Amino acid sequence: MFKFELIKEEKHTKARLGKITTDHGVIETPIFMPVGTRATVRTMTPEEVKDLGAQIILGNTYHLFLRPGHDIVAEAGGLHKFMNWDKPILTDSGGFQVFSLANNRKITEEGVEFRSHIDGSKQFISPEKSIEIQNALGSDIMMAFDECVSYPADYDYVKQSMERTTRWAERSKKANKNPDHQAMFGIVQGGMFKDLREQSAKDLVAMDFEGYSIGGLSVGEPLELMNEMLDFTLDLLPKDKPRYNMGVGTPDYLFESVIRGIDMADCVLPTRIARNGTALTSRGNLVVKNASYKRDFTKLDPECDCYTCKNYSRAYIRHLFSVNEILAYRLLTIHNLYFLLKMMENIREAIKNDTLLKYKDDFYRKFGYNI
Repeated sequence: MFKFELIKEEKHTKARLGKITTDHGVIETPIFMPVGTRATVRTMTPEEVKDLGAQIILGNTYHLFLRPGHDIVAEAGGLHKFMNWDKPILTDSGGFQVFSLANNRKITEEGVEFRSHIDGSKQFISPEKSIEIQNALGSDIMMAFDECVSYPADYDYVKQSMERTTRWAERSKKANKNPDHQAMFGIVQGGMFKDLREQSAKDLVAMDFEGYSIGGLSVGEPLELMNEMLDFTLDLLPKDKPRYNMGVGTPDYLFESVIRGIDMADCVLPTRIARNGTALTSRGNLVVKNASYKRDFTKLDPECDCYTCKNYSRAYIRHLFSVNEILAYRLLTIHNLYFLLKMMENIREAIKNDTLLKYKDDFYRKFGYNI
């Protein structure tokens, strides 16, 4: 069962409040989805992720295909049971990971042949194989198999890639063996070329997917260019379907996406920078590993009431990093995920009250972004 309900459009922007219903629960949009690449959000238990306010997490088709294997996950009763997560799960197509292996893959019309980053073994993923894996994982939302083109890229190559992605989307849709319980999103490609984005959107909308993703953004292009592509592309998509900007996780990219009408976003950023010793705070990024925090007994963020900020000081967390204690990663991950999930909750409240631009300006001023 999959249903999207558009509840409200903000008066001063294109931001929307919505509700997605799945077999594993309801999701209030706009949302940020923590990434559980290998059937876990790094260093966290599912209960902890839930307690932070996460409504849905993302699993990675490529990684779960290689280890432990989708057959083992299916034998365990699907990804929800395997990892003990009873809320919705979205799985990506595996396309982004495969195409990031630039020197170890070969693209044909049939699919992509590549060498595993783990042991160098030869592997193959086609649209049909990607959907077979995702069906076995049992996610609530699956992504059609696509090619994510890097930035910058040549027009002729992007055109060829976009047209192939469209054909792969059609094959992906036909391959879904569980359409009543697993929704599928098409992925709009076309690089930074408006005519190609328009053709891609038109072709995918004609296939009537349950939702639409904007692929090929947040791949190194300037924020202004991403915004331009979002403004253009989102106007081509139906209002009664959810829209997902893939791989977006910094506060400014999330705000700018939501303001233009995006309902869903995901990124490894909050967990990855946590392991590198960086905290997202209301006053900007804070590198807690720095020696300047050795005797700083205040909390990470004066405005935060997460578990970490309630109980631990900057000095203590810096100490944990200096002696390579795993608890350092856990405490910063808890804080960073809570920060973004709370920010999205505040964004939803601001949309409800038609005050999103004021909230954005206040947030940017404190965080240190240019307004």
